[in-house]
This record gives sequence, C-alpha cells and structure tokens, in this order.
Amino acid sequence: MDYAKVLAEQFTTKEIYVKNIIDLLDEGNTIPFIARYRKEMHGTMDDQLIREISNRLTYLRNLDARREEIRNLITEQGNMTDEINAALDKASILSEIEDIYRPFRPKRKTRASIAKEKGLEPLANEILENQNTKEIPLLLAEKYIDVEKGVETAADALAGALDIIAESVSDNPDVRKRVRNIIRLNGLLYSRANKDDQPSNVYEMYYDFSQALTKVADHRVLAINRGETEEFLKAGISVENEKPLNVIYSLFINGDGPCAEAVKNACDDAYSRLIFPSVEREIRNELTDKANESAIKVFGVNLKQLLMQPPVKNKTVIGLDPGYRTGCKVAVVDKTGKVLDTAVIYPTHSEAQIEKSKTVLKDLIEKHNVDLISIGNGTASKETEMFTVEVLGTLPRKLAYMVVSEAGASVYSASKLAAEEMPDFDLTLRSAVSIARRLQDPLAELVKIEPKAIGVGQYQHDMPQKRLGEALDGVVEDCVNQVGADLNTASAPLLSHISGLSSAVCKNIVAYREENGSFKSRSELKKVAKLGPKAYEQSAGFLRVPGSKNPLDNTGVHPESYEAAEKLLKLTDNNLNNVNEQTIAKLAEKIGVGIPTLNDIVKELQKPGRDPRDELPPPLLRTDVLDMSDLKEGMTLKGTVRNVIDFGAFIDIGVHQDGLVHISQICNKFIRHPSEVLSVGDIVNVKVLSVDLNKKRISLTMKDI
Repeated sequence: MDYAKVLAEQFTTKEIYVKNIIDLLDEGNTIPFIARYRKEMHGTMDDQLIREISNRLTYLRNLDARREEIRNLITEQGNMTDEINAALDKASILSEIEDIYRPFRPKRKTRASIAKEKGLEPLANEILENQNTKEIPLLLAEKYIDVEKGVETAADALAGALDIIAESVSDNPDVRKRVRNIIRLNGLLYSRANKDDQPSNVYEMYYDFSQALTKVADHRVLAINRGETEEFLKAGISVENEKPLNVIYSLFINGDGPCAEAVKNACDDAYSRLIFPSVEREIRNELTDKANESAIKVFGVNLKQLLMQPPVKNKTVIGLDPGYRTGCKVAVVDKTGKVLDTAVIYPTHSEAQIEKSKTVLKDLIEKHNVDLISIGNGTASKETEMFTVEVLGTLPRKLAYMVVSEAGASVYSASKLAAEEMPDFDLTLRSAVSIARRLQDPLAELVKIEPKAIGVGQYQHDMPQKRLGEALDGVVEDCVNQVGADLNTASAPLLSHISGLSSAVCKNIVAYREENGSFKSRSELKKVAKLGPKAYEQSAGFLRVPGSKNPLDNTGVHPESYEAAEKLLKLTDNNLNNVNEQTIAKLAEKIGVGIPTLNDIVKELQKPGRDPRDELPPPLLRTDVLDMSDLKEGMTLKGTVRNVIDFGAFIDIGVHQDGLVHISQICNKFIRHPSEVLSVGDIVNVKVLSVDLNKKRISLTMKDI
C-alpha cells in the first residue's frame, strides 16, 4: 500500500507532506518536535493533525500485516486463487479481510462440519445444482442414508445438507458485505427495560428507545452499553428482513424447483442463525468504537483546555482539602510551590472548633502573607467555602479564593511519586498541597496525575483503557511541549513529557542538577548521563534556561536555528518591528531558512520566555459565596466551564453544584457539539432557567444575555 498517497487523500493534504511525516516518524522523531521544528516539511500542520496521521498510519500498517498473514494462511492450506488474491489486495478495511478468510478459518465443530463428516457435502452440491429441475430434495437424500454415520433417515441427510448450504451462505464475503451495508443504512438501535417492573433510575429514558443507526448519538450508544452492562437494559439492532434476504436470494437461488425452495430455507436459516447475530455484534462494536473515539476526543479537548489554564504566578497560596469527620487539611505553599506550613482545622464541627479553626487560618494567612486560597471541590467543599468567606471578611486586606477540581488528588497523594516528593506528609496533607499548586500552575501539577483520573470526560471507565491512555498521554505531551519547561525547576514528572526524554533521563537531569547546581546553558544538557544526540535534538527547543548567558536558551528557538536567529538580528539591526508579511520572504531567503521557521523565530525573539497560557483570560477568583437556595429563575451569574460533553456543558457558578447548559441553550445558531463554542476554563455569563433543590439540578442558559 502506498501509505503517503492513501493518507494524503484521507486528510486532504499534499502527498509530499504526508511522505515527509512518515519518514520523520520512522527516523524516531517525536510528534511535538515534528510539529514545531519541521514545519516546512509538512506545511505547518499542528500536532493534533500529525498525531491523527500517525495513528492512521499505524492502523494501515497493521491492516497490511493482517492481510499478509491471511494470505499466507490461505496459501499454506492450498486454497489460494487469483480471485482471492485480488480480493485481499482490494480490501480496504479489516472486516473485509476477515470476511475473505472466514471460509478458510479453522472452525470449532458446527452443524455444517458435522454434516460434512457424515459425507453429506455431495448432497448439498446436488441440491444447489438442481434448482431448475423437478428433483425432490428428500428423494435425492435417500441414497445418503448411512446408519453407521448417524444418518438414519432421508430427512436427517437433507437437514445436514441444508446446514452445509447455510454455512456456505454465511461464509460468503459478498453476502456479509452487502448485508452489513443494508443493516448499517436501515437498521435501528433499540433498548428496553430488562424487567417489566424495573424501578425508576438514570436509564429510564432508554426503557423504550429506538433510533436509526445513521442518526444515533455517540453518548446514547455509551449510555445504552452501560445500562446493558449494569443489567438495567437489554439492547440490540432491529431491521426489516426483506432487503437483506432478497440480497441473499439473488446470490444463491437460481431456479424455481423444489431444490430452489430448499436452498431458500437454507438461506433463511443462514441469515437468522448465523449472519444477522454476527453482523449485529460487528455493527454494535463499530458503534461503540466510534462512540469511544468521539468520547476520547472530547476528553482530550477538555483535558488540553484544563492543562492550559493560565497559571496564577508569584502568589503564596493556601490549599484547603475539605472534609467532615477528619477535618479540613491545610497547606501553605510559597510562590515556587514549596510547602511552608501545614495544619488541620475543623470548620464543620462544634462552635468552639470553628472559632479555633478561624484563628488558625487567619494566623497562617498573616504569618506567610498569603495572597490566595484554593479550595478543593469535594466533600464538605460548600461548608469550607462559606467558612473561608467568613474568615476573609474579618481580614484588614482583601483576599480572594477559588474552588478548584480536586479530581485525581487522592490518586496522586497515595502515589509513589507523591511519597518521594513529600515524604514527611501524610496522604491528606499531600492532597492539600496539590490543591494549592493546581491554582499556581495547573499544568505542572496535573501532569503528575494519570490523565483519566482528572475527570473531564464521560464514560471514561467504559472505554478501552489502552487507547484512552495513549490519546490522553498524547494530549499531555502536546501541552507540556507547547508551554516548555524550565530546565532548572521542572520536576522529573513534568520533564518526562518533554519531547525525546525518557523517565530514566529525566531522573538523570534532576540528579545532575542536584549534584552540579543549576544548568548554565542548554548545551550543558549534553553532559547528562544517557542523554544522547537524538534526545538532545528532540528536547532542547522545549527546555528553557532563564539564567543562561545566551538569551536564546530561554526561548523556543531550537539550537539548530541559533545561527539563523543571530543573522536575523544582524539584518534587522535588532529591530524586529520592521519584519512583516512583505519582508519575511526576502529575509528567509537571505538567512537560508523557511518562512514558517523564521516566523517562529521572530515571535520568540519579540517575547522571549513567553508562556502561551498568559494570553488566555485569567481564572475567575471569588470573594463571596452563594447557596443553591439563593438562586432564582432569571438570575444572571458569571461562571467557569468545568466540563464540556456531547449534550452540553457544566458550569461552576459558585454554589457547590454545577449547573447544566444544554446544547440547545448555548447559542442561537445551530451547533453540532458544545466544544464549537465552549472550552473548559472559559468564563461565561449564564442565566438561571430552573432550580430543583430536591434533585440538586440547576438548568442554565447562555442565550439572550
């Protein structure tokens, strides 16, 4: 297969770009490196598109490997023909290749294989050949009676022969392909309550549900799958049988005699017993795979937006990890994330404990000159938030707070990594530290947590975990490399996501730093054990050294382009304001680099050490608190988008319970998915549509505000 040609057609891009990407990947280059530093070779595609091309390339290569495996298996059996060979070459998806192999696949005992062992295959052939004659199948079967083989009557012989014909029909690749397409286009996905007296639950809307396979939404597929797994639902595919049966008849019935009627019965049996159940499973698997990919994509988009939240820099922060029985854990971290102090307070206990807790919190704020408070959104979060607001109201200076998602904090605090970072603290205090650092630098803190534990998706526990992990790891990698990392302060977990660096090399970088002090330049990286030329090439551009003698070491300019950057500064007399669309082409030609690379160099030199997250709106900090009972229909509020899903978005409006903006309430124009308009972390204005205190549901709208 010409992969470059096939992929260029699929992604509507130039074949030479795809060929270059394939070559670069095969040479061991990482996707962030290719996306950032080889733009001329792929026409400035972004990392996400290059990753999609890489994934599709892997699929096509695996497809070819399976094609050759099946070709060899059929050849070894002595069954290869020119027609089969051509069909294998033509097959473009895995199911078509497997259909071709189906007749030759070693089978467990089937009704047809048992009939063949009894010597009934010649009878099956006779029946197929006599469809246009007046031969009676039962009479043809009489000469195949053989008591020793278990064929006691002509009816037994005929039944066995029809089983052979049915399996032959079922194994026909053309039949399966055409039936599969008919069901895809005309079938319905249905679900019913598993029991007649099923109690009311979250799956109630699927107790009597059906929708065309071509229209069913991905999140509905996943909901029905989960309902079926939890035994609340039974589901399947329904279709009018006339069309698929007519296709089968047209391929196997070629007469109107008694034998043709027998073949028709075999076709009916093949469809109902063998073909439809198999194709139904295949199509449901296809629906699930498609829904999983869609959900993984949404999860990835949300994760990227969460990781790329603007950091709250140069602030001393108190992290509060709320709790009832065991109290609220407190951690004070300085502007660099270093832990200064810890405590445990009890804001939900007795009046005496509450007063004591207020004193402890006020003392910590004053002692460490705290700038902000970060509150986890878990159990007892609302009470802790109200307590915090009371304390802030008694202070002589104005402080703000923010409620942050604590998803994954407990996973991190119990991890080996957290134990290595904070050996002197117990699990609960580590969570408080993590909550504080999430406000200071979401990316640096969240990379320590397994991405799927961060909680910005749907049905993540139902998805193929390996595929989900790969996709989310790719998102984390892209985010970390987009921001870059300070070589002298970045933790080993953060460095491990930098292009080209293995976890062993990251530990060596940290060890080198501890032994030799801060890195003085990027080139000093070459002294790190096991960091070879390839790793240096892939990683250097994403690592920053703020204190280096060469200011380029604190930019995204790759060392291979330092000479070009110096030529640019010389040609422009250190004045980059005159570099524009009209002059860039001539400059690129003089310097000897491509226009995309030169554009990137100009951006980096104009804002050395820039953080792309700083260009985004800052997080919404609060100074007061609302209760859900305070909400009234028509009230307008400001909120933060916490999660974007297929049917809408959840908005934190500061009342502990996130409100839902349904997709139909996001804007006045039609949108296919909420992510077209909203991103995790967006600050939005919303209006309250309704509040259900019993069910703790808040319905919001963004229209007409």
